[in-house]
Amino acid sequence: MYAEDMDSASVTIADMLIDAGMANEEQIVEMWDEHQRTGTAFKTVIYNFEIMTEEQLMRLIAENLGSQYLDLAQYDLNIEVIRDYEGETMRLYQIMPVQEQDGVLFVAALDPLNFRLVDELPQVLGKPVEILVSKEDDILQAIDTYYPEATLESMSSVLEELDKSAEFSFGEEDDEDDEEDEANKPAIVRFVDAVLFLAVKDQASDIHFEPFANQFRIRYRIDGVLYEMNSPNKKMSAAVISRVKVVSGLNIAEKKKPQDGRIEMRIGGRRIDLRVSCLPTQYGESVVLRVLDKGAVSLNLDVLGMPEWMSQEVRDMIAKPNGIFLVTGPTGSGKTTTLYSCLHEINKPGDKVLTCEDPVEFNIEGLIQVPVQEAMGMTFFKALKAFLRQDPDKIMVGEIRDGETAGIAIEASLTGHFVLSTLHTNDAPSAVTRLCDMGVEPFLVTSTVEGVLAQRLVRRVCKHCRESYQITEGELSKLRMTQEDVGSGTIYRGVGCDECNHTGYKGRVGLYEIFKFSPVTRQLAMDNRPALEIFNQAVKEGMRPLRQHGIETILSGVSTVEEILKYT
Repeated sequence: MYAEDMDSASVTIADMLIDAGMANEEQIVEMWDEHQRTGTAFKTVIYNFEIMTEEQLMRLIAENLGSQYLDLAQYDLNIEVIRDYEGETMRLYQIMPVQEQDGVLFVAALDPLNFRLVDELPQVLGKPVEILVSKEDDILQAIDTYYPEATLESMSSVLEELDKSAEFSFGEEDDEDDEEDEANKPAIVRFVDAVLFLAVKDQASDIHFEPFANQFRIRYRIDGVLYEMNSPNKKMSAAVISRVKVVSGLNIAEKKKPQDGRIEMRIGGRRIDLRVSCLPTQYGESVVLRVLDKGAVSLNLDVLGMPEWMSQEVRDMIAKPNGIFLVTGPTGSGKTTTLYSCLHEINKPGDKVLTCEDPVEFNIEGLIQVPVQEAMGMTFFKALKAFLRQDPDKIMVGEIRDGETAGIAIEASLTGHFVLSTLHTNDAPSAVTRLCDMGVEPFLVTSTVEGVLAQRLVRRVCKHCRESYQITEGELSKLRMTQEDVGSGTIYRGVGCDECNHTGYKGRVGLYEIFKFSPVTRQLAMDNRPALEIFNQAVKEGMRPLRQHGIETILSGVSTVEEILKYT
């Protein structure tokens, strides 16, 4: 009816506007396109188009839900009711308790069209709940005023409640219904929700639930480093893991085989996707959640941290009609974000772009995106082979893993297509020998590969607690620098503060090196010379290595000596 990628809440609002005679389908599509183009919230676009004011829209939503509109800014909130509920829960669900009458709790909800609220809040809060509709800013202001922002340390109150709650004693002999009942206990639901909320708040990329013989450990990966958080008693591990499996649609009765699932939820007003991987271990199931927060990622070459001259070189390469562009680096080095940023650049109406990904992490309007499903026989090789019959202009393959995929990528470039992909190598020139090791002839590599970008992600020193210091001779030696090289540059290190969770680091920045064939390096590749020889020649010809870019980030006060030595 409208745009194919509209979420259910936006479709519901669109239906309301049309039924009320406030907009037609053409206007809805126009507003959704504006939302997609600018990233502005769909409701805000409605206000900007002057279809109706925020209060008018909130009243319309309340009327359609059979609820009430509440002017929260003018309402006298009940402090006693507010104190009965934890801030983590209020922030997770983006709700504000307003009043309690006859055993029913009335809450103003930021997302009243999220039907997960209706299903889960009575379980989580332990009583019937009625949803009220209020202005978004008023709800957020009330939450900020009455509930201090959650931190990793604030989990203690939730854990205390978990310890005081009913015993969690089911084991392998209990049936699936018993396990699901345990997983849906309010204390378990609140704990898992709080873990997910804090992970998104602290911009964790992964959440690890790890059972051991005598403990149950939960860790977040933030800026590439794992941090352990307060964890529940070992006896709760099965219930917590079952809760994660329930919300991700996995079979909680299956404990002997790996499983993969997905959770889609809204946290803090943002849509969050979580990829779930469940692995049987000696002491239970280990579960890892990859957090895909679309709101925290900017798919733009200009914000990746490349020098301007390098981003322009990348733009020039990916604009070519045929050839191969490779991004290399270890797992977790930001290769996927770089590729998506490249796709954003080349996503033009005049070109057909197909992607094959494992899995599809970000849905981009205008791209034909195909997920790899090896269990169903859909591999990178088979997808890429099928792509050539779809009349594409540009092709993105998530990863070149084997000789078959490499061969078909070469074939695609030779037949007039441009291919973007990734490899696992330590530096950019090593991509040449890696392809040759897969069985690709050197002359095919040198005639098709337009360029290779190697990258790493290093942590930024926290701006709030950084301090300058005199770099030591030992550090200079390891960096192969002299005091003269430092010159007037200031070297910083992080002390640790509340802003960075006392790590001294906040956020990450990319380090890059770009390699293009010259006549000399092309001949070295044709002669099957070692990767180190090609690398050294490229440096002689002006290629800036990752280490050099890292040194520049040290001297500009962006990162630290410790980080650069660790990752380059």
